[in-house]
Parts: sequence; C-alpha cells; structure tokens
Amino acid sequence: MNIVILGLTITSSWGNGHATTFRGLVRELKNRGHNILFLERDKPWYADHRDLPNPDYCQTELYTSMDDLQQRFTEQVREADMVIVGSYVPEGVQVGEWAIQTAHGIKAFYDIDTPVTLAKLEREDYEYLHPNLIPQYDLYLSFTGGPTLDLLEKKYGSPAARALYCSFDTELYYPEYQEVKWDLGYLGTYSDDRQPPLEKLMLDAARQWPAGRFVVAGPQYPASIQWPANTEYIHHLPPAEHRKFYNSQRFTQNITRADMIKAGYSPSVRLFEAAACCTPIISDYWDGLDSLFTIGEEILVSYSAKDTLGFLREICKSERKMIGERARRKVMNNHTAAHRAKELESYAQELMTVSTVNS
Repeated sequence: MNIVILGLTITSSWGNGHATTFRGLVRELKNRGHNILFLERDKPWYADHRDLPNPDYCQTELYTSMDDLQQRFTEQVREADMVIVGSYVPEGVQVGEWAIQTAHGIKAFYDIDTPVTLAKLEREDYEYLHPNLIPQYDLYLSFTGGPTLDLLEKKYGSPAARALYCSFDTELYYPEYQEVKWDLGYLGTYSDDRQPPLEKLMLDAARQWPAGRFVVAGPQYPASIQWPANTEYIHHLPPAEHRKFYNSQRFTQNITRADMIKAGYSPSVRLFEAAACCTPIISDYWDGLDSLFTIGEEILVSYSAKDTLGFLREICKSERKMIGERARRKVMNNHTAAHRAKELESYAQELMTVSTVNS
C-alpha cells in the first residue's frame, strides 16, 4: 500500500510518546513492502530537539500551515491507499476534515491518547478531534482496547474501532549487561495526575529506605519538587539511552495517567520497553493489565510504598530474573512493532474486503 500518515511527530521524541510509536510502526510497514509518506507540522519545540530528522524507512515532510499542507500534498493524500491522521496533530479537526474530503482510500484516525481524547470530547474540547468526524473515519485505531472500542462504535458512531496498542522496537530494547546503579527507576514526562501515585508508590518508598537507590528520568518536572536524598533526577533521556537505563535497574516503576486508569486496557509503551529489557516491572493497577501480563508472574502490582519496598527487599535475585524473563517472552510474542504492522494490515484488509463485497 501507499500510506500517508499525518502525525504529531516522527522526527522528535522530546516530551512525547508519539515519535517512538510511529518510528517502530513505520519501519515495520516499510519492511513489509509498504511505502509511507509522513507529514509533520513544523513546530519550534520539536525543531530544537530533532533526534531523527530524516528516518530512512519513510519519506518525511514538514509543513508550516494548513495552506502549505493542501498546496503541496493534496495529490498524495487523494491517491493513497490509506491515510492516517493522528491524535494531537495541530489543527487536527481541520486536517481531518480535509483528509476525509480528499482521500479516495481508507481514512483512519490513530488515537495514541484515547482516554485523554474521550475526556476532552466529554468536556467539548475539540482540540484535534470533533465527534462529527468519528463516523466519517473508516477506521478508528485506538491505543485503548476493551470496553472503549464498544463506546467508540455505539456512542460516537465509528464504523470500525480497533485496538492498535503501543509497541516496542526490538532493535532498541533487549537485555544487555550494565552495572546496576539503581534499585528502582521511573521513566516518564511529568504530569499532574501521575505525580501523586509516583510519590505514593515510589518516592515514599525511597524516603522509608535510605539505603535504597532510586532514579526518576523525564522532562518538565517542576523545580519545586523535593526529591528524596537517595533519588537521582535526570532531566531527559533520549530513546537511544532508554535500554541502558532499564538494564541499569533491579526493578522499574510504571505509573499510569488517571484517564488511562479510568478507561483501562491502556498500556504504556514503557511497560513493553522495560519488559523487553528483562527488567521486572512494579506497576499500579488498572483494568485490563491482567490481559497483557500475568500478575505475580510477569508483572508486580503495588498499591503502597509498603508493597513496593516488599518487592525490592524480599524478592531474591533468581526470582527477579525469572519475572523479567517471563515478561520479555510475553512481549516478544505479542507486542513488537512488527505485530502492530501486521494488525494494521489486517484491519485494512478487512475494510477492503467489506468494500469489495458491498460494491
């Protein structure tokens, strides 16, 4: 297929989870014989942090405005076999309307932020998606599975809502020997709703265990945060350093945003990346977690600092390694970027088959 993707960003992983998702998916689509044009709005905050300005597995073009987009890329969008508009695309409603009106092929919306999107729609905040557009997209690809897919079809009128979870890049995430620097680490951009559970599950544990070694990595944390004395803070880690980071921890912490906990079935890419490195995960709980990992065998769930400390201090080295190995086996079998490329193909084939039958 010739595929056009209008996404938030593929060139910069700074402060977002979209770039790494698109990079893995697009590379695997290319490996499977598809041609991809990725269109990205040129924004100064990404221009200053472009860690992959020209991916070699797709044609990447920056545009400066809706007028620029329409003038330069109407023909490519019209002739594509599939056009995918992503969440959080600047002027996303206008981009979506134009893509739907222009494209002759499959028109899809790829929601990398489904619970956030639905919360915004409930507030009548139509930053990048309007409810009227959902029935017009042939396919709604969602980072959230479970009951949310029924909601998208029954309440919002999507003709086909399908899960397309995040994934990890097997070329970037795998076990490798590193000196263990930390007992527990957390990787994630600051958000107001994640900070309280981070305090409850990890930072309080650090305060109660002065001999432990902890680390938090990610941008946008306020300078006012009082980090425990035994907790290191790293401002930003580019994707190229994530593998080393995970392999330098005995355990890693997973914290989920409030909207995603409410929706359930919304795994973070950090879950899959850490598991791919064989680093045992201590996670908060949300509905659907047990559909991805077997709790107690492939992932650990904490409800308090006491739970976290129990895992850190009571699980022996051999059991810790077994948990990590079982989690890696699970994600290698189900959650690589190659799996997502095949799933996207199957959804496209499903729509093409229906279209052929109906015609």
